[in-house]
Amino acid sequence: MVGIASENSVQCDTEYSTLKKVVVAKPSYMKITDIINETQKHYQNQNINVTTALQQHKHFVQVLENHQVEVIQLPSQPDLHEQVFTRDIGFTIHHRLFISSMSEKVRKEETNVLRNWAGENDIEVEEGLPSSIEGGDIVVDGASVWVGETKRTSAKAIRELQFRLPDLKVIPVPLRGDILHLDCVFNIIDESTVILYPPAFTNKSLKVISARYNVIAVTGREQFTMGPNVLSIGDRKVISLPQNERLNTQLKENGFEVIPVDLSEIIKSGGSFRCCTLPLKRI
Repeated sequence: MVGIASENSVQCDTEYSTLKKVVVAKPSYMKITDIINETQKHYQNQNINVTTALQQHKHFVQVLENHQVEVIQLPSQPDLHEQVFTRDIGFTIHHRLFISSMSEKVRKEETNVLRNWAGENDIEVEEGLPSSIEGGDIVVDGASVWVGETKRTSAKAIRELQFRLPDLKVIPVPLRGDILHLDCVFNIIDESTVILYPPAFTNKSLKVISARYNVIAVTGREQFTMGPNVLSIGDRKVISLPQNERLNTQLKENGFEVIPVDLSEIIKSGGSFRCCTLPLKRI
């Protein structure tokens, strides 16, 4: 199914407007098998405690539902160990739901689960972007679409995305080679504020971003624990890891309400709150 989703089905114009509908997947079969990012290298011997991961994910979902977010849970598949990271398999840009072109073989089948769900719910999707492009590299702010140029998202795919979105400005953001996705080091949390890990960026990109936004910089330790990967749910409320005390203090000092949720077990595989959510509707 290829096309533009109807206006009533999906709408995400920014990363920080009020979250109303989101897609998640339980970490029922989560484990580190093929090492596909730097965080997994650190935890490959320890691996994932699935019981703990499920408890933390359940609490995260409860927090979302307590804030009147409709949470759609995709069925977990035994052979899809990274499925909890639903952000990567698709991305919503305004009224269009794109299916990602996954770069890692171990994750390619995840898109079929989303595609099947969309078909069953009469939600049209757009796909076929060339090479590879993943939702973790897509950050939307009105008419601007920031796209991480990483090992997971190619320059060719970024050019094609710009071709398909002629009314929007697609801004490529080249990142340091060890960075998994843009949202591991960059997150827009209101119209004038970003969380950012400066060493990941070129000087040129930093100048462009700093000219437009107030930057809340994270440390190397905070980046390792996915500090930038908070989830904005609207009204300047952000879900953040309680262990990142310094960052959370900075957020509060900048007028944000921090909702602490422990997702530390899931983070061992290289993703946090934003990675675990695929927003379909924000208003």
